[in-house]
Amino acid sequence: MSSFYDYSVPDPKGNDIQMADFKGKVVLVVNTATGCGFTPHYKDIEDIYEKFHEKGLEIVDVPCNQFKGQTPGTDEEIHEFCTLHYNTRFPQMKKSDVNGENALPLFTYLKSQKGFEGFGKGPKALMMAGLLKTIDKDYKNNPEIKWNFTKFVIDRDGNVVARFEPTADMKEVASCVESLI
Repeated sequence: MSSFYDYSVPDPKGNDIQMADFKGKVVLVVNTATGCGFTPHYKDIEDIYEKFHEKGLEIVDVPCNQFKGQTPGTDEEIHEFCTLHYNTRFPQMKKSDVNGENALPLFTYLKSQKGFEGFGKGPKALMMAGLLKTIDKDYKNNPEIKWNFTKFVIDRDGNVVARFEPTADMKEVASCVESLI
């Protein structure tokens, strides 16, 4: 049986960032996009990072272009966009797939630990449900990442404790992280 700490993700230069380096820390793993309706989540993620990084939080930001091509740039262009528009300071990884045969093994593991539990309620949830029905008629019954800005929270012992869909209130994400710090 594997654990969160058995995986790595490539940084923009191709170096493997080992999740084992984050032992004893709380980690927020998120697949991101620069041209998505949820892109303003970068601001909230940066706020969470600034508030909790010194207390033991790490962010693993994996840009992904699998959802309607909403991350078309190079790794350098993505980084420039995020720092310019959202003043992000947390590190970004290499643009990678999170679903399918080329998915990062880390995301395959995360999905095996926390499957899809729904988009919640409200207009954004209804919009996402409608969109997903056109893309994957069985979306409710599989653990695949549904869209950009799906977030996983890992505790200090490497347990995947929560999965937040992009429709989740970022205050809930922050509260979850804070409860583990």
